[in-house]
Amino acid sequence: MKIAIAQLNPCVGDIEGNSRLALSAVEAAEKNKASLLIFPEMFLTGYPPEDLLFRRSFLMKSAAALKKFSRAIKDKKVAVVMGLPWQGEGGLYNSAVFIRDGKVLDVYFKSLLPNYGVFDEKRYFIEGDKKCVWWLGDMRFAPTICEDLWDPDSGIVASLRGESLDFVINLSASPFHMGKMRQRLNVLKKASRRLGAPVIYVNLIGGQDELVFDGGSMVVSSSGLISFVPQFKEGLFYTSIPLPKKNIVPHFLRKEEEAFHALVMGVRDYTRKNGFSKVIVGLSGGIDSALTAAIAVEALGKERVVGVSMPSKFNSQETQDDVRRLSENLGIDCHWIPIEDIFAKFLAALHPLFKETDFDKTEENIQARIRGTILMAISNKFGWLVLTTGNKSEMSVGYATLYGDMAGGFGVLKDVPKTLVWRLARFYNRLKKRQVIPNSIIRRPPSAELRFEQRDEDALGSYSVLDRIIDMYVEKHRPIDEIISAGIDADYVRRVVRMIDRAEYKRRQAPPGVKITPLAFGRDWRMPITKALD
Repeated sequence: MKIAIAQLNPCVGDIEGNSRLALSAVEAAEKNKASLLIFPEMFLTGYPPEDLLFRRSFLMKSAAALKKFSRAIKDKKVAVVMGLPWQGEGGLYNSAVFIRDGKVLDVYFKSLLPNYGVFDEKRYFIEGDKKCVWWLGDMRFAPTICEDLWDPDSGIVASLRGESLDFVINLSASPFHMGKMRQRLNVLKKASRRLGAPVIYVNLIGGQDELVFDGGSMVVSSSGLISFVPQFKEGLFYTSIPLPKKNIVPHFLRKEEEAFHALVMGVRDYTRKNGFSKVIVGLSGGIDSALTAAIAVEALGKERVVGVSMPSKFNSQETQDDVRRLSENLGIDCHWIPIEDIFAKFLAALHPLFKETDFDKTEENIQARIRGTILMAISNKFGWLVLTTGNKSEMSVGYATLYGDMAGGFGVLKDVPKTLVWRLARFYNRLKKRQVIPNSIIRRPPSAELRFEQRDEDALGSYSVLDRIIDMYVEKHRPIDEIISAGIDADYVRRVVRMIDRAEYKRRQAPPGVKITPLAFGRDWRMPITKALD
């Protein structure tokens, strides 16, 4: 039996477009003589549809599209399993429908609903309470949906043990974070052992707001990986039952490579699905804006990326020269809008009130806000999307200016620690086999250049140590004493933790950005702004 795996990229809410994409996949699967075509979880509506599921009109549109799709494939020999919401007697279910001969023969309801991290499924769905075993020819197989297999000893899946299945299918919408492929493989191997059958895992692909779905669909037996669909590759792929008995050695992407592909996909889909013709990046001559521009060019092409340099007297000639080199290397247009005169007018206007005070972060932030205003004015005039350039290290401790460098529509590096920014810049140059991002940018000590002789690490300490603290405190929820016991200076740990806790009001106002770590600010992180802590 030939089975088609639809590792495809739907758009949330575009039910008609997703239906057309599904019909094209049916045509291709039929042409390639597949007996079964499997789509990912919630493919018809896109995932996650969030509170669209509370709209009755949305659910009615989904139900009507299912009927239309089923009729359209009535004369096809290929059977289809598709994920979508299903309004049942007990409520709304996350479901998989089995379609043959133009009819929905059966419906499976997801039995384990994740309600942690980025998931809020219990807000929308109720748990299914019946198992399904379906026949196709002389093959017996069972449907499962994503979380069902992450705990195969619970829920309906546990009742499938002993069913003598030829295979199990898993419709999934599993978001990306670095290292997740190995985690998925281990989960699927365990599920295959428990159920006594190989698992055909079909994962969604594409960017949706902060989330990126990386695909990586695979066929797994109890002993290991049988076949594997590359991450970040959209298309229709095939496997056959019975499966080959020999396992393959997984060659998953390395950390920098998968992170880079995820960032590119996140930018491409956020821009495309939201209808922006171009993106705009404020280029400072620093590594964050350089990497952001490089990712944008990789995602959209150089014609759709515009740089803007907004120097003041605090910007060195070296960083301005690097902006020119970077723009030329990327092949993008770059506009120069000096802000010194604008800054002087701000200072003059504020002088009656500020005349008895010293130059401090107030004046530094005015410059950042002038730049943010210029970028947003260009965005308003031409309808271009402003990509912010702040990284996770900065966002963690609040080393960013509200309505300044935080002004924009999408934060490309929002979940990228500074130490990873450097590695990604070097990876990109290796990928391109030339020095696209000038080495002078990569090697230069980071500076906001909002005053003379400014260095980020004078205010923040070593980024390598800072990122260790952020990893332990934010991503792993380690207590302060445990972080200190890891050999980090106690006073520094406490200072960083205070900055992280106090910066929540800024993070809450930051634009969305691509999630690439296990815990990203945004959907994963739900801390109160107002809180009394020791």
